[in-house]
Amino acid sequence: MQALAFPPFGFKTKSSENKRYIFDVIRKKFVLLTPEEWVRQHVLSDLIDKGISKTRLSVEKQFEVMGQKKRFDVVVAGKNASIALLVECKAPTIPITQATFDQIARYQLAFNATYLMLTNGMQHFYCQIDPEKQSYQFIEHLPIKELEL
Repeated sequence: MQALAFPPFGFKTKSSENKRYIFDVIRKKFVLLTPEEWVRQHVLSDLIDKGISKTRLSVEKQFEVMGQKKRFDVVVAGKNASIALLVECKAPTIPITQATFDQIARYQLAFNATYLMLTNGMQHFYCQIDPEKQSYQFIEHLPIKELEL
């Protein structure tokens, strides 16, 4: 897999029947290594490396928004059942566009996260949500200490 705009991490991988798998430390199992999964595993490792507890991370779980079943990529739980961070991952070849932002904005309707992250592994975009003004602001970096909400 290609190098991404994350620090290098030592992942456990295995191959079987011409398929490659990567170990997901949150789901505690090997999952098919797709380009999007490569990005997702880098996001998880980066968050853990920055001090986010594994117990606060959820990966690829189904939820419902506007009557449709969807799956989020990564969620960081905050305190008091809040969602501190909602992450949408795309494969490195998929550009981050308005359509990508619209997707995470729809997901935000269900989660009311404090922060959003969109990444294709090469580019990362972060937003801080202001629920009172019902607006968002792009920020340069995730404020990791504030994810302890």
